[in-house]
Amino acid sequence: MVYENRYYSWITSFYWTTTNMSTLGPGDITFTSDMGRLFNVFVSFSGLIYILGLVPLTFVKLYQSPERIHRDLRDTISDHIILTHYDHLSSLLIKKLKQFRITYVLVEPELKKASELMDMGFNIVSSDLDDKDAYEKVNINKSLGVVLTGNHFLNTSITYAVRQSSKTIPVVSTADSESASEVLYSAGASNVIRPGEMLGQLLARRITAGNALAHNIGKFGRLKIAEATVKGTPLVNKTLITSKLRELSGVSVVGIWEKGSFSTVDANTVISERSVIVLAGSQEQIDQYNEIFCIYNISVGQVLIIGGGVVGRALGKTLDEKDIDYKIIEKNIEKVDSDKYIIGDASDKNFLLRSGILTSPAVAITTEDDNVNLFLTTLIRGIRPDIQIISRSNLDRTVDHLYRAGCDFVISLSSMGANSIFNLLKKGNILMIAEGVDVFKVDSPKKLIGKTIMSSTVREKTGCSIVAITSGDEVMINPEPSTEIEKGKSIVLIGNAEAETKFFNQFTD
Repeated sequence: MVYENRYYSWITSFYWTTTNMSTLGPGDITFTSDMGRLFNVFVSFSGLIYILGLVPLTFVKLYQSPERIHRDLRDTISDHIILTHYDHLSSLLIKKLKQFRITYVLVEPELKKASELMDMGFNIVSSDLDDKDAYEKVNINKSLGVVLTGNHFLNTSITYAVRQSSKTIPVVSTADSESASEVLYSAGASNVIRPGEMLGQLLARRITAGNALAHNIGKFGRLKIAEATVKGTPLVNKTLITSKLRELSGVSVVGIWEKGSFSTVDANTVISERSVIVLAGSQEQIDQYNEIFCIYNISVGQVLIIGGGVVGRALGKTLDEKDIDYKIIEKNIEKVDSDKYIIGDASDKNFLLRSGILTSPAVAITTEDDNVNLFLTTLIRGIRPDIQIISRSNLDRTVDHLYRAGCDFVISLSSMGANSIFNLLKKGNILMIAEGVDVFKVDSPKKLIGKTIMSSTVREKTGCSIVAITSGDEVMINPEPSTEIEKGKSIVLIGNAEAETKFFNQFTD
């Protein structure tokens, strides 16, 4: 302005600069020369850069400041679970904890990752994992336990740090071998689980081996949960009420699998040739069912296991214990350690035919690659529409794809691991019978106390079925619809993930 022989105060100068840089520019003070207008353009562009660039970055940086991340929760948290790693397994465990309304805190040493996890809605404390002070900051002595899902080297270091802060708090760790388990127990872990081996054992329990026997897949005290194929039995095309299963054996049909989809049942549910029925009862009642139906649908072929890794070997070992014959198909000759192996590529249709796929009652796909598992499922279902196919999955999103490809059952390593850890910390409240289908126990909710099972409308409103009522060591298996739900007792239910969520939303506080 002095260049144009005009003079303004510092306050007016500041006013002009602010209005131009903020792009408001009321135009009450303007330049008249080209030099002045060029200066005006420079100031305006500077303002745009500042507003569009520096201001947002400044605010984002301020919002993501490490100062907002918790450093000490010892006075604000109790009855919680402490987790030391964020991975697929722990994310599913957190989901389960939220469902049961259990508080958790995740310890993350890296500030950047801690900030990202906090933005995702997780309860985070930032601290070094091998520092005993970290666990005092998260009130370890008032927690329900510590969960370690990292590699066994870091898990060992963390276990020692935890034990410096607390000698009694449960510490549950994962491991990938027996020797790693031994080291972790020596370091002070309360429980060590080996998810790979557990998955193999769980998959083995799902193999029906082509007969009509009810195979136990889990238990809740005296309550047994079993599954049975019905192909070739007199049950095909009958409704549950006309089958008279409860009258004949005492077991209750609490669910049914149709083409990989689980649903609860009622008296008019029709049993088809491809149905797999889920039974609940005592061991005596399951045995009675087997006495009636074990003569049907006998198969003598070998079960095929595709993949000779940790999961495949554990599956084969469990089948050995059940006296079920099997062969393991494996490409890597270095993994072969017995005559149970067949060396070859299972993705080759001709090789599968030579391996006995046409006479096998079941195939278990255990590779670590979900894409391979999808391919093999599609290939085998095309060769044998009637064979039982079970598979592992590593990612949640693959589960639906595997079912659509033709799997009868899919179980993920992370889901199984999360449920196993939850049970260890909460004393066995959940039994996972398949991916997304659980048997779970809860204290009788206030909203249901005094009502009968029929008047509770639990099945109608949620899709869950009440299969037992427990009180201490006493278990009432398959209670009658007229049974009253009493205070101080617990109910055991079965349902898929959606039904389970509906139950907690509608009937628990």
